[in-house]
Amino acid sequence: MTGTHDFPADFLWGAATAAYQIEGGAEADGRGPSIWDDFCRVPKKVQDGDTGDVACDHYRRWREDVALMKEMGLKAYRLSISWSRVLPEGTGRVNEAGLAFYERLIDELRAAGIRPFVTLYHWDLPSALQAKGGWQNREVADWFAEYAGVVVERLSDRVEDWITLNEIQNFVLIGHRTGVHAPGLKLDRAGVLSVAHNALLAHGKAARAIRARAKGTCRVGFAPAGFTAIPASGAPEDVEAARRFMFPDEGCEGNAWWVDPAVLGRYPERALREFGADAPRIEAGDLETIGQPLDFLGLNIYRGTVVRRGGDGRPETVPFPPGYPRTLFGWVVTPEALYWGPKFFAERYGLPIHITENGMSNADVVSLDGAVHDPQRIDFLRRYLGELRRAVSDGVDVRGYFLWSFMDNFEWQRGYRERFGIVYVDYWTQRRIPKDSALWYRDMIRSGA
Repeated sequence: MTGTHDFPADFLWGAATAAYQIEGGAEADGRGPSIWDDFCRVPKKVQDGDTGDVACDHYRRWREDVALMKEMGLKAYRLSISWSRVLPEGTGRVNEAGLAFYERLIDELRAAGIRPFVTLYHWDLPSALQAKGGWQNREVADWFAEYAGVVVERLSDRVEDWITLNEIQNFVLIGHRTGVHAPGLKLDRAGVLSVAHNALLAHGKAARAIRARAKGTCRVGFAPAGFTAIPASGAPEDVEAARRFMFPDEGCEGNAWWVDPAVLGRYPERALREFGADAPRIEAGDLETIGQPLDFLGLNIYRGTVVRRGGDGRPETVPFPPGYPRTLFGWVVTPEALYWGPKFFAERYGLPIHITENGMSNADVVSLDGAVHDPQRIDFLRRYLGELRRAVSDGVDVRGYFLWSFMDNFEWQRGYRERFGIVYVDYWTQRRIPKDSALWYRDMIRSGA
């Protein structure tokens, strides 16, 4: 511990959202459809038939939302750009009204003293590009670079922090292997690995485009899902087992297959051999393109898996006991994930880290007194941030924390059943109510402790 102010004075306290989950305005001012607009129209794919057509109506209520962020004392806000709001067909014609919306939003954030972190892709591929094969088409890397260039050309005089892709593992595997997310495909192994390679190429080409087009200082990051292992004990063999479990040199289930190429410029050799003919076709220059220099690594960490050294010397998972604490979403509550996750990622990749998502879904309701009391979330945040503080105290270079989410929103295939926000949204009236956790977070940001 480092005394009263356990986090550095310049630590970035923020919150995060994503365009499709909050904006609404699905057909407003020339926005084109995305794969999530289409997916929501497929019967039984999304809980209760919910859609992001209106969501939190942030497209019209952004001033009110930024005012709430300012009241909370947020130092940073992570938002994503709707690709089809800027380029309705995915490439070519630019929708001026779409870009102007993001200009106004970012100007408002800056006027409120809030530093914008802009994510270019948070899962909403334009439908017009899906019709051309989407992430299965190698040309997607050039489409994405074109889009990145358009956005950076317009916004980089007021945005310095950029994230290329959000949770590459999830939009590839859940969208193209299990079909639970848009575009709802169930590809074979070769198809999935090809999609993954195309997405990594898109990341690399976008990173190049950001640096080439930026009008001033720019910092480029990558935000994978930070799959985290927690050692079952402090014994060196369990710590090493957890490290190996997080970065396996085989398969594509851990972090190595997705993050090694982006940071180290190479795929795990053993995994390439294992995949054989199913491995992606790697053309000359691909790995150099993918492995662009990065300024930070964003990690989305919600939970961890407990791991120990098994009898055969290999990592093995330790089951959670019956009745173990879980969030409403069903995810186990494992605060140590915010210690071991940043620690292991920092050791392997040597990059500064931002926790780009962390939070919980809770059964939040408006009480008779008109307030939203969410002591479970406050307890969750205290526990997780305590572990993050421990990582910082141990010398892990963590620069910021973005709570997921600023407000309740459309939670993908779960529709509006999950409430992750620290601001309650009444979807019938669009009224915003800061929850008790928002007031707690405000006070913690002020104190830094």
